[in-house]
Amino acid sequence: MSEENTGMESRRPLLSVHDLSVSFAGKPVVQGVSFEMSAGEKLALVGESGSGKSVTALSLLRLVGEAQLGGQALLGGRDLLGLSERDMQGIRGGDIAMIFQEPMTALNPLMTVGTQVAEVLQLKQALSRAQALTQAVELLATTGIPEAGRRAQSFPHQLSGGQRQRAMIAMALASRPRLLLADEPTTALDVTLRGQILDLLSELQRQTGMAVLMITHDLNLVRRFADRVAVMEKGRLVEQGAVAQVMQNPQHAYTRKLLASRPVRNVVEGAVPDDDTALVQAKALQVSYATPLPGMRGWFGKGAFVAVKGADVLLKPGRTLGVIGESGSGKSTLAQAVLGLLPATGELLVAGRPWQQPAIRNTVANLALRRKIQVVFQDPFSSLSPRMTVEEIVGEGLQIHAPQIAPGPRRERVLKMLQEVGLTEAQFPGLLQRYPHEFSGGQRQRLAISRALILEPEILVLDEPTSALDVTIQQQVLALLQRLQKERGLAYLLITHDVDVIRAMAHEVLVMKDGQIVEQGDVQAVLTAPRQAYTRQLVEAAGIDAGSAAAAT
Repeated sequence: MSEENTGMESRRPLLSVHDLSVSFAGKPVVQGVSFEMSAGEKLALVGESGSGKSVTALSLLRLVGEAQLGGQALLGGRDLLGLSERDMQGIRGGDIAMIFQEPMTALNPLMTVGTQVAEVLQLKQALSRAQALTQAVELLATTGIPEAGRRAQSFPHQLSGGQRQRAMIAMALASRPRLLLADEPTTALDVTLRGQILDLLSELQRQTGMAVLMITHDLNLVRRFADRVAVMEKGRLVEQGAVAQVMQNPQHAYTRKLLASRPVRNVVEGAVPDDDTALVQAKALQVSYATPLPGMRGWFGKGAFVAVKGADVLLKPGRTLGVIGESGSGKSTLAQAVLGLLPATGELLVAGRPWQQPAIRNTVANLALRRKIQVVFQDPFSSLSPRMTVEEIVGEGLQIHAPQIAPGPRRERVLKMLQEVGLTEAQFPGLLQRYPHEFSGGQRQRLAISRALILEPEILVLDEPTSALDVTIQQQVLALLQRLQKERGLAYLLITHDVDVIRAMAHEVLVMKDGQIVEQGDVQAVLTAPRQAYTRQLVEAAGIDAGSAAAAT
């Protein structure tokens, strides 16, 4: 009898979700969601922002605030939605652990990472402080953090992005959970770090036998990591099945839309004549930061960290120069130097003229040059002032660079610019008096682009312009940038770690590592036949082989 019961227990799903619904103030955001997970299984929950995937995961831990929950979520036969708060406190961080998207905001900035991991061990395993600290170091070492004993004494801001994410994983594993919820755990990481974190999670999952529910919108990640995939749209589960089955033969139109949302190349091809004037030209460009010296030497001087070492850059009209590399490679520092926001040595000409030093000063010469080069930042929500209206945000550049334009004509130019990027009064009544929070992520990025273009610049610096967006919105923004380049002859300096975006947008590419350009050339040549091992590593980590890159370009 006991053997029969044991067999039945082994066949029972670890997690069974039946007809889950989540509502806020009577408004449903998740409806009729049902799926099962077995022990040791990896399931990816896929969908765009607002599809309900994160709310679904958080509802399993009852962490959705004042939401009204319906249906069942059985973990080992116990309904999580019906348990008392006292019982849920034992489940959270115990049977179910969670890794959040952005470790810098999830980790306590006032505590060392070792102390934070030890805190979980003390709470969930009743270890003494000394025992917990020792085991915390062991857990950090298990996740691949080098010099775990020293890093355990570091605060979150003293670790790299990948190390912070590993510390989060160590905290999640401290309670030896049966189910791990991973909410976009690699979105903030470079492609190589993404691969490392996925490999780490897979290895730890095999070692511990835990199940992993991965919440993501990254289909490359799903292909590489998951056993099964469930697709959500507007709060409903529209398709689920084995990864290979769903990816190769999607049944639902929304799934097909997601799979078709990889960036598409649509740029003006062909070589640029040699006599074209370069809009950005740098030779032996170097950017250094002052650093403190140890001991008594620090009293008398400072050292220097060289962030960009001897870079040669050439960007011509109507072309896109892509710059790729991991965090810390120097690509954003290079962009800031080109924008005149950081002091640099060597030769740097923008539209044929140098920045008047110090470049950050708004002299007459520098103001004239700033009108020719504008920037679009990574996160439109943080780069747009929440206290300014759309009219104020888009028209601000005109107030500074063309104060002679009267308010009426300025408003007309703002409306025309917004219409050019796909935002109209017909779509958004009272458009000019709206604030950034009233728009979606893709719409906010369109606002950021219109703000940059209203001055009619010749050069746009695009600093990770789509990394914060879903795949379908990313495709729309890239298509907009491609159209604007064709119509206006714009030159783009594109900073990104996304090889797919480089492949779709760039004519030439620079590969940076540790402040140096290690490879450069025509985008097709570099992506299909990279000469450097580091470039091959980036391409392979992005899941692009030579054949697919050649076909796309």
